[in-house]
Amino acid sequence: MHMTLSTCTPSQLSVADDLLALLRTTTTEPRSDEQLEALTLAVAADLPVLLWGEPGIGKTAVLAQLAASLDLPLTTVIASVHEPTDFSGLPIIGDDPAVQGVPMAPPQWAVDLVRAGRGLLFLDELSTAAPAVQAALLRVVLERRVGALQLPPGIRIVAAANPRASAADGWELSPPLANRFVHLYWVHDREVVVRGLGGTWPHAVLPALAPERLPEAVAYARRAVCGFLEARPTLIHRLPNTETRRGGAWPSPRSWETALTLLAFGTVAAASREVLALLVRGAVGDGPGLELLAHLDRMELPDPESLLANPTAAELPARGDLRQAALEAVVAAVGAQPERERWEAAWAVLIRALETGVPDLLVTPAMALAELRRDDWEVPDALERFAGVVDLARLSDQSVAGVRR
Repeated sequence: MHMTLSTCTPSQLSVADDLLALLRTTTTEPRSDEQLEALTLAVAADLPVLLWGEPGIGKTAVLAQLAASLDLPLTTVIASVHEPTDFSGLPIIGDDPAVQGVPMAPPQWAVDLVRAGRGLLFLDELSTAAPAVQAALLRVVLERRVGALQLPPGIRIVAAANPRASAADGWELSPPLANRFVHLYWVHDREVVVRGLGGTWPHAVLPALAPERLPEAVAYARRAVCGFLEARPTLIHRLPNTETRRGGAWPSPRSWETALTLLAFGTVAAASREVLALLVRGAVGDGPGLELLAHLDRMELPDPESLLANPTAAELPARGDLRQAALEAVVAAVGAQPERERWEAAWAVLIRALETGVPDLLVTPAMALAELRRDDWEVPDALERFAGVVDLARLSDQSVAGVRR
Protein backbone atom coordinates (compact mmCIF):
# COMPACT_ATOMS: atom_id res chain seq x y z
CA MET A 1 0.00 0.00 0.00
CA HIS A 2 1.30 3.44 -0.89
CA MET A 3 1.47 5.77 2.14
CA THR A 4 1.39 9.48 1.54
CA LEU A 5 2.99 12.07 3.77
CA SER A 6 -0.43 13.31 4.84
CA THR A 7 -1.16 10.05 6.67
CA CYS A 8 1.62 10.85 9.19
CA THR A 9 -0.32 13.45 11.13
CA PRO A 10 1.03 15.48 14.07
CA SER A 11 -1.34 13.58 16.37
CA GLN A 12 0.32 10.30 15.40
CA LEU A 13 3.74 11.76 16.16
CA SER A 14 2.39 12.92 19.49
CA VAL A 15 1.25 9.40 20.28
CA ALA A 16 4.70 8.11 19.27
CA ASP A 17 6.29 10.62 21.64
CA ASP A 18 3.99 9.45 24.44
CA LEU A 19 5.03 5.85 23.80
CA LEU A 20 8.71 6.82 23.88
CA ALA A 21 8.17 8.71 27.12
CA LEU A 22 6.62 5.62 28.70
CA LEU A 23 9.51 3.45 27.52
CA ARG A 24 12.00 5.89 29.02
CA THR A 25 10.20 6.16 32.35
CA THR A 26 12.03 4.06 34.93
CA THR A 27 12.34 3.90 38.69
CA THR A 28 15.19 2.97 40.99
CA GLU A 29 15.50 0.72 44.01
CA PRO A 30 18.09 0.17 46.75
CA ARG A 31 20.15 -2.84 45.76
CA SER A 32 23.48 -4.26 46.84
CA ASP A 33 25.83 -3.81 43.90
CA GLU A 34 29.56 -3.95 44.59
CA GLN A 35 30.50 -2.29 41.28
CA LEU A 36 28.13 0.61 41.90
CA GLU A 37 29.26 0.97 45.53
CA ALA A 38 32.91 1.11 44.43
CA LEU A 39 32.08 3.73 41.81
CA THR A 40 30.12 5.96 44.20
CA LEU A 41 32.82 5.67 46.88
CA ALA A 42 35.52 6.76 44.41
CA VAL A 43 33.29 9.63 43.24
CA ALA A 44 32.78 10.68 46.86
CA ALA A 45 36.57 10.65 47.30
CA ASP A 46 36.85 13.02 44.30
CA LEU A 47 39.12 10.61 42.41
CA PRO A 48 38.97 10.22 38.63
CA VAL A 49 37.43 6.86 37.72
CA LEU A 50 37.80 4.94 34.47
CA LEU A 51 35.16 2.33 33.66
CA TRP A 52 36.41 -0.44 31.39
CA GLY A 53 33.90 -2.64 29.61
CA GLU A 54 32.82 -4.11 26.32
CA PRO A 55 30.62 -1.99 24.01
CA GLY A 56 26.96 -2.04 24.99
CA ILE A 57 27.63 -3.21 28.56
CA GLY A 58 25.83 -0.18 29.99
CA LYS A 59 28.66 2.12 31.10
CA THR A 60 27.02 5.26 29.69
CA ALA A 61 23.64 4.35 31.19
CA VAL A 62 25.26 3.81 34.59
CA LEU A 63 26.77 7.30 34.48
CA ALA A 64 23.43 8.86 33.57
CA GLN A 65 21.76 7.04 36.47
CA LEU A 66 24.59 7.99 38.82
CA ALA A 67 24.32 11.68 37.94
CA ALA A 68 20.54 11.61 38.38
CA SER A 69 20.78 9.77 41.72
CA LEU A 70 23.37 12.20 43.06
CA ASP A 71 21.50 15.21 41.64
CA LEU A 72 24.54 16.27 39.62
CA PRO A 73 24.25 17.79 36.13
CA LEU A 74 25.92 15.46 33.63
CA THR A 75 28.29 16.81 30.97
CA THR A 76 29.34 14.23 28.39
CA VAL A 77 32.42 14.82 26.27
CA ILE A 78 33.34 12.24 23.61
CA ALA A 79 37.11 12.40 23.87
CA SER A 80 37.77 10.70 20.54
CA VAL A 81 35.99 13.38 18.46
CA HIS A 82 37.82 16.32 20.02
CA GLU A 83 41.10 17.99 19.18
CA PRO A 84 43.84 18.56 21.76
CA THR A 85 43.00 22.28 21.82
CA ASP A 86 39.50 21.40 23.06
CA PHE A 87 41.15 20.44 26.36
CA SER A 88 44.30 22.56 26.43
CA GLY A 89 42.45 25.67 25.18
CA LEU A 90 42.49 27.76 22.03
CA PRO A 91 44.99 30.64 21.93
CA ILE A 92 43.34 34.07 21.63
CA ILE A 93 45.00 37.41 21.08
CA GLY A 94 44.37 39.96 23.79
CA ASP A 95 44.85 43.75 23.81
CA ASP A 96 48.57 43.60 24.54
CA PRO A 97 49.92 40.05 24.09
CA ALA A 98 53.50 41.22 24.61
CA VAL A 99 52.58 42.23 28.17
CA GLN A 100 49.62 40.03 29.04
CA GLY A 101 50.61 36.97 27.01
CA VAL A 102 48.27 34.87 24.88
CA PRO A 103 45.48 33.34 26.99
CA MET A 104 44.07 29.88 26.23
CA ALA A 105 40.31 30.07 25.81
CA PRO A 106 38.40 27.08 27.26
CA PRO A 107 35.60 25.30 25.32
CA GLN A 108 31.94 26.03 26.04
CA TRP A 109 31.34 22.79 28.01
CA ALA A 110 34.05 23.78 30.51
CA VAL A 111 32.61 27.28 30.89
CA ASP A 112 29.17 25.79 31.57
CA LEU A 113 30.62 23.47 34.24
CA VAL A 114 32.28 26.37 36.03
CA ARG A 115 29.07 28.39 35.93
CA ALA A 116 27.14 25.47 37.41
CA GLY A 117 29.77 25.05 40.14
CA ARG A 118 29.07 21.32 40.40
CA GLY A 119 28.52 18.41 38.08
CA LEU A 120 29.72 15.09 36.72
CA LEU A 121 32.13 15.34 33.78
CA PHE A 122 31.91 12.15 31.73
CA LEU A 123 34.80 11.58 29.32
CA ASP A 124 33.52 8.85 27.01
CA GLU A 125 35.40 6.68 24.48
CA LEU A 126 38.75 7.42 26.09
CA SER A 127 40.51 4.46 24.47
CA THR A 128 39.73 5.79 20.99
CA ALA A 129 41.27 9.19 21.71
CA ALA A 130 44.54 9.79 19.84
CA PRO A 131 47.76 10.10 21.88
CA ALA A 132 47.82 13.89 21.39
CA VAL A 133 44.32 14.16 22.87
CA GLN A 134 45.30 11.89 25.77
CA ALA A 135 48.26 14.17 26.47
CA ALA A 136 45.96 17.20 26.56
CA LEU A 137 43.66 15.39 28.99
CA LEU A 138 46.41 15.02 31.59
CA ARG A 139 45.85 18.47 33.09
CA VAL A 140 42.06 18.06 32.95
CA VAL A 141 42.15 14.81 34.94
CA LEU A 142 44.87 15.65 37.44
CA GLU A 143 44.82 19.45 37.85
CA ARG A 144 41.19 20.02 36.81
CA ARG A 145 42.26 22.74 34.38
CA VAL A 146 40.84 23.29 30.89
CA GLY A 147 42.89 25.91 29.13
CA ALA A 148 43.17 28.84 31.55
CA LEU A 149 40.02 27.76 33.38
CA GLN A 150 40.13 26.01 36.78
CA LEU A 151 37.26 23.59 37.35
CA PRO A 152 35.64 24.04 40.79
CA PRO A 153 35.94 21.40 43.54
CA GLY A 154 32.32 20.34 42.99
CA ILE A 155 33.18 18.72 39.64
CA ARG A 156 33.68 14.94 39.64
CA ILE A 157 35.35 13.16 36.70
CA VAL A 158 34.43 9.71 35.37
CA ALA A 159 35.64 8.26 32.07
CA ALA A 160 34.75 5.16 30.09
CA ALA A 161 36.76 3.07 27.67
CA ASN A 162 36.52 -0.12 25.67
CA PRO A 163 39.40 -2.60 25.59
CA ARG A 164 41.58 -1.98 22.56
CA ALA A 165 40.48 -5.24 20.91
CA SER A 166 36.84 -4.12 20.90
CA ALA A 167 37.33 -0.37 20.40
CA ALA A 168 36.91 1.27 17.01
CA ASP A 169 40.44 2.35 15.99
CA GLY A 170 41.45 1.93 19.61
CA TRP A 171 44.67 3.06 21.28
CA GLU A 172 46.26 1.89 24.49
CA LEU A 173 46.09 4.54 27.20
CA SER A 174 49.35 6.35 27.79
CA PRO A 175 50.97 5.39 31.13
CA PRO A 176 50.83 8.96 32.56
CA LEU A 177 47.08 9.20 31.86
CA ALA A 178 46.29 5.64 33.01
CA ASN A 179 48.11 6.20 36.31
CA ARG A 180 45.77 9.07 37.17
CA PHE A 181 42.62 6.90 37.24
CA VAL A 182 40.97 4.36 39.49
CA HIS A 183 40.27 1.53 37.01
CA LEU A 184 37.00 -0.35 37.48
CA TYR A 185 36.15 -3.22 35.15
CA TRP A 186 32.42 -3.14 34.45
CA VAL A 187 30.56 -6.39 33.83
CA HIS A 188 26.83 -6.90 33.50
CA ASP A 189 24.74 -8.53 36.19
CA ARG A 190 21.93 -10.62 34.73
CA GLU A 191 19.42 -9.70 37.43
CA VAL A 192 20.27 -6.00 37.24
CA VAL A 193 19.83 -5.98 33.46
CA VAL A 194 16.53 -7.89 33.56
CA ARG A 195 15.05 -5.70 36.29
CA GLY A 196 16.38 -2.58 34.59
CA LEU A 197 14.76 -3.46 31.28
CA GLY A 198 11.64 -4.06 33.29
CA GLY A 199 11.82 -0.47 34.48
CA THR A 200 13.71 -0.66 37.79
CA TRP A 201 17.43 0.09 38.06
CA PRO A 202 19.71 0.09 41.14
CA HIS A 203 19.80 3.37 43.03
CA ALA A 204 23.24 4.89 43.49
CA VAL A 205 23.79 6.67 46.79
CA LEU A 206 26.85 8.31 48.25
CA PRO A 207 28.28 6.31 51.14
CA ALA A 208 27.30 7.28 54.67
CA LEU A 209 30.46 8.74 56.20
CA ALA A 210 30.67 8.74 59.99
CA PRO A 211 32.25 12.09 61.07
CA GLU A 212 33.57 10.69 64.34
CA ARG A 213 35.65 8.10 62.47
CA LEU A 214 37.56 10.51 60.23
CA PRO A 215 40.80 10.85 62.29
CA GLU A 216 40.85 7.11 63.01
CA ALA A 217 40.34 6.26 59.33
CA VAL A 218 43.14 8.54 58.15
CA ALA A 219 45.54 7.14 60.75
CA TYR A 220 44.61 3.57 59.81
CA ALA A 221 45.02 4.16 56.07
CA ARG A 222 48.41 5.84 56.52
CA ARG A 223 49.63 3.12 58.88
CA ALA A 224 48.47 0.39 56.49
CA VAL A 225 49.96 1.78 53.27
CA CYS A 226 53.20 3.04 54.85
CA GLY A 227 53.72 -0.18 56.77
CA PHE A 228 53.14 -2.24 53.64
CA LEU A 229 55.52 -0.19 51.49
CA GLU A 230 58.20 -0.36 54.17
CA ALA A 231 58.01 -4.14 53.91
CA ARG A 232 57.69 -4.14 50.10
CA PRO A 233 59.72 -1.14 48.88
CA THR A 234 60.08 -2.57 45.35
CA LEU A 235 56.34 -1.97 44.86
CA ILE A 236 56.52 1.78 45.45
CA HIS A 237 57.02 2.30 41.71
CA ARG A 238 56.79 -0.50 39.19
CA LEU A 239 56.05 0.41 35.58
CA PRO A 240 54.69 -2.66 33.75
CA ASN A 241 56.77 -4.00 30.88
CA THR A 242 53.95 -4.35 28.35
CA GLU A 243 52.03 -1.58 26.62
CA THR A 244 48.64 -3.06 27.51
CA ARG A 245 49.38 -3.31 31.23
CA ARG A 246 50.84 0.20 31.27
CA GLY A 247 47.42 1.40 30.13
CA GLY A 248 45.80 0.00 33.28
CA ALA A 249 46.37 0.23 37.02
CA TRP A 250 49.95 -0.02 38.28
CA PRO A 251 51.83 1.06 41.41
CA SER A 252 53.47 4.47 41.70
CA PRO A 253 53.67 7.07 44.48
CA ARG A 254 50.66 8.77 42.87
CA SER A 255 48.53 5.61 42.73
CA TRP A 256 49.54 4.61 46.28
CA GLU A 257 48.25 8.00 47.43
CA THR A 258 45.03 7.15 45.62
CA ALA A 259 44.87 3.77 47.36
CA LEU A 260 45.45 5.46 50.73
CA THR A 261 42.57 7.87 50.06
CA LEU A 262 40.27 5.04 49.02
CA LEU A 263 41.21 3.03 52.09
CA ALA A 264 40.39 5.98 54.36
CA PHE A 265 37.03 6.56 52.67
CA GLY A 266 36.24 2.85 52.72
CA THR A 267 37.02 2.68 56.44
CA VAL A 268 34.78 5.63 57.28
CA ALA A 269 31.99 4.22 55.10
CA ALA A 270 32.41 0.68 56.52
CA ALA A 271 32.74 -0.64 52.96
CA SER A 272 32.83 -4.40 52.45
CA ARG A 273 36.07 -6.22 51.71
CA GLU A 274 34.82 -6.90 48.17
CA VAL A 275 34.30 -3.19 47.48
CA LEU A 276 37.68 -2.32 48.98
CA ALA A 277 39.30 -5.00 46.82
CA LEU A 278 37.79 -3.50 43.65
CA LEU A 279 39.04 -0.04 44.57
CA VAL A 280 42.53 -0.92 45.78
CA ARG A 281 43.22 -3.21 42.82
CA GLY A 282 41.81 -0.51 40.54
CA ALA A 283 44.34 1.96 41.91
CA VAL A 284 47.61 -0.01 42.07
CA GLY A 285 46.90 -3.16 40.08
CA ASP A 286 45.89 -6.72 40.92
CA GLY A 287 49.14 -8.06 42.39
CA PRO A 288 50.09 -5.11 44.64
CA GLY A 289 46.43 -4.61 45.54
CA LEU A 290 46.00 -8.20 46.71
CA GLU A 291 49.22 -7.97 48.72
CA LEU A 292 47.96 -4.81 50.44
CA LEU A 293 44.67 -6.53 51.28
CA ALA A 294 46.58 -9.44 52.83
CA HIS A 295 48.58 -6.90 54.85
CA LEU A 296 45.30 -5.36 56.07
CA ASP A 297 44.17 -8.79 57.23
CA ARG A 298 47.34 -9.21 59.26
CA MET A 299 46.83 -5.76 60.79
CA GLU A 300 43.35 -6.76 61.94
CA LEU A 301 44.58 -9.82 63.84
CA PRO A 302 44.50 -9.36 67.62
CA ASP A 303 47.76 -9.48 69.54
CA PRO A 304 48.18 -13.10 70.76
CA GLU A 305 49.76 -11.92 74.01
CA SER A 306 46.67 -9.81 74.72
CA LEU A 307 44.47 -12.84 74.14
CA LEU A 308 46.59 -14.97 76.47
CA ALA A 309 46.51 -12.26 79.15
CA ASN A 310 42.69 -12.21 79.28
CA PRO A 311 41.37 -15.29 77.48
CA THR A 312 37.83 -15.27 78.87
CA ALA A 313 37.20 -11.82 77.35
CA ALA A 314 39.08 -12.50 74.10
CA GLU A 315 37.65 -10.63 71.10
CA LEU A 316 38.29 -12.83 68.06
CA PRO A 317 37.73 -11.87 64.40
CA ALA A 318 34.36 -12.83 62.95
CA ARG A 319 35.77 -13.87 59.57
CA GLY A 320 36.68 -17.54 59.61
CA ASP A 321 40.11 -17.28 57.99
CA LEU A 322 41.15 -14.42 60.29
CA ARG A 323 39.81 -16.24 63.35
CA GLN A 324 41.81 -19.34 62.54
CA ALA A 325 44.92 -17.24 61.89
CA ALA A 326 44.46 -15.57 65.31
CA LEU A 327 44.15 -18.94 67.06
CA GLU A 328 47.21 -20.28 65.28
CA ALA A 329 49.11 -17.16 66.35
CA VAL A 330 48.15 -17.89 69.99
CA VAL A 331 49.47 -21.45 69.68
CA ALA A 332 52.66 -20.16 68.04
CA ALA A 333 53.14 -17.67 70.89
CA VAL A 334 52.90 -20.49 73.45
CA GLY A 335 55.32 -22.57 71.42
CA ALA A 336 57.81 -19.70 71.37
CA GLN A 337 57.55 -19.30 75.18
CA PRO A 338 56.20 -22.59 76.59
CA GLU A 339 54.92 -22.20 80.13
CA ARG A 340 52.15 -24.10 81.86
CA GLU A 341 50.11 -20.95 82.61
CA ARG A 342 50.37 -19.80 79.02
CA TRP A 343 49.43 -23.26 77.75
CA GLU A 344 46.32 -23.33 79.94
CA ALA A 345 45.46 -19.76 78.91
CA ALA A 346 45.64 -20.85 75.28
CA TRP A 347 43.09 -23.60 75.98
CA ALA A 348 40.87 -20.93 77.52
CA VAL A 349 41.18 -18.88 74.32
CA LEU A 350 40.14 -21.92 72.29
CA ILE A 351 37.14 -22.42 74.57
CA ARG A 352 36.21 -18.79 73.99
CA ALA A 353 36.45 -19.43 70.24
CA LEU A 354 34.28 -22.54 70.66
CA GLU A 355 31.60 -20.47 72.40
CA THR A 356 31.58 -17.65 69.85
CA GLY A 357 32.29 -19.23 66.48
CA VAL A 358 32.38 -22.23 64.18
CA PRO A 359 33.80 -25.32 65.95
CA ASP A 360 35.42 -26.73 62.81
CA LEU A 361 38.05 -23.99 62.88
CA LEU A 362 39.42 -25.30 66.19
CA VAL A 363 40.64 -28.69 64.97
CA THR A 364 44.06 -27.59 63.70
CA PRO A 365 44.99 -25.19 66.56
CA ALA A 366 43.71 -27.66 69.19
CA MET A 367 45.86 -30.47 67.79
CA ALA A 368 48.88 -28.18 67.62
CA LEU A 369 48.32 -26.94 71.17
CA ALA A 370 48.04 -30.51 72.48
CA GLU A 371 51.45 -31.29 71.01
CA LEU A 372 53.04 -28.57 73.17
CA ARG A 373 52.21 -30.30 76.48
CA ARG A 374 55.15 -30.99 78.80
CA ASP A 375 55.39 -34.05 81.06
CA ASP A 376 54.55 -32.14 84.25
CA TRP A 377 51.50 -30.40 82.77
CA GLU A 378 48.18 -32.03 83.57
CA VAL A 379 45.59 -32.29 80.85
CA PRO A 380 43.12 -29.51 81.64
CA ASP A 381 39.48 -30.31 82.36
CA ALA A 382 38.61 -27.87 79.60
CA LEU A 383 39.54 -30.51 77.07
CA GLU A 384 36.17 -32.15 77.65
CA ARG A 385 34.52 -29.08 76.11
CA PHE A 386 35.90 -30.15 72.76
CA ALA A 387 34.02 -33.46 72.72
CA GLY A 388 32.26 -33.79 69.40
CA VAL A 389 34.56 -31.24 67.80
CA VAL A 390 37.94 -32.89 68.09
CA ASP A 391 38.34 -36.56 68.93
CA LEU A 392 39.49 -36.55 72.57
CA ALA A 393 41.49 -39.72 72.03
CA ARG A 394 43.42 -38.00 69.27
CA LEU A 395 44.04 -35.01 71.53
CA SER A 396 45.29 -37.28 74.29
CA ASP A 397 47.60 -39.05 71.86
CA GLN A 398 48.90 -35.69 70.71
CA SER A 399 49.52 -34.67 74.32
CA VAL A 400 51.40 -37.89 75.03
CA ALA A 401 53.45 -37.40 71.90
CA GLY A 402 54.28 -33.92 73.08
CA VAL A 403 55.46 -35.28 76.43
CA ARG A 404 57.65 -37.93 74.82
CA ARG A 405 59.33 -35.30 72.64
